[in-house]
Amino acid sequence: MAANKNATKVDFKSRCQATVREMVKYRWLYFLLIPGILFFAIFKYVPMYGLKIAFMDYNQYDPSASQWVGLAQFVKLFSKRSFLPVLRNTIVISLLKLIIGFPIPIILALMMNEMRNLKFKKISQTLLYLPHFISWVILAGIIMTLLDPDNGLITQWILRLTGEKIMVLTNQKWFVPMLIVTDIYKGMGWGTILYFAAISGIDPVLYEAASIDGAGKWKQVLNITLPSIIPTIVVCFIMNCGNILNAGFDQIFMLYSSHVYDVADIIDTYVYRIGIVNADYSFSTAAGMFKSVVALILIVTVNQIAKKTGNEGLY
Repeated sequence: MAANKNATKVDFKSRCQATVREMVKYRWLYFLLIPGILFFAIFKYVPMYGLKIAFMDYNQYDPSASQWVGLAQFVKLFSKRSFLPVLRNTIVISLLKLIIGFPIPIILALMMNEMRNLKFKKISQTLLYLPHFISWVILAGIIMTLLDPDNGLITQWILRLTGEKIMVLTNQKWFVPMLIVTDIYKGMGWGTILYFAAISGIDPVLYEAASIDGAGKWKQVLNITLPSIIPTIVVCFIMNCGNILNAGFDQIFMLYSSHVYDVADIIDTYVYRIGIVNADYSFSTAAGMFKSVVALILIVTVNQIAKKTGNEGLY
């Protein structure tokens, strides 16, 4: 027994020494981690201290006078009639974005992988990637100009085709589809980069062997390309599931108005109005904490399902 303990201590000591030697050897690579660590420490972990006000009746004028109220803010959150429609809108918009938008980058990456004209391929990649780097503030201005009911380019096309003047930004019937389309337009380029990078890592020998066996392009995609990028697809899907309650604050806040509150008011915009405009910080923090807890549960659940089905999980 004593011999086993001594052997364990020696083994642990040797592993520690090996780790230290490795860190010294690659010290400049570890040094590059410092900005990322500082970012997460300052902007992600330190603010978590403020979550305590979700369990308080916070007094912004005299924080020391704030009183602990336990789960009262959460009870208040779920008992409000206005919260359930907001939660419904958030889930509906997020699910529509996930269901409709998730496959599109995969399809685009597969299509781009089959392009043989390099010049056209590079131009297509640039046009796809560009919207991702444009902020929603700028993109919302472009969208509002295009959808202007009197002079908008898109609304004029619709008027000529249907003879109907449609006010997309104030019409509850058209506002959510517009959100889905513009979100896909902005985000599909980034997803395409991820999947295209995964496709480029596939061994070309597999395609050569499949071609020799008589497999056409379609069969190569189904039997080689898609199975090879499934781990990337699963990881991206897990991360997207964690954002079910993030329906896109920047996008909706820039485009919505009181005319479409019934279908477009989500948790983030609701928290903004209650927490910032009405200065009810405890209530808005409770709503934000509820979102985070749901996101954590979803990520863990989907990750476990992925691993149970034989796929690689997020962790």
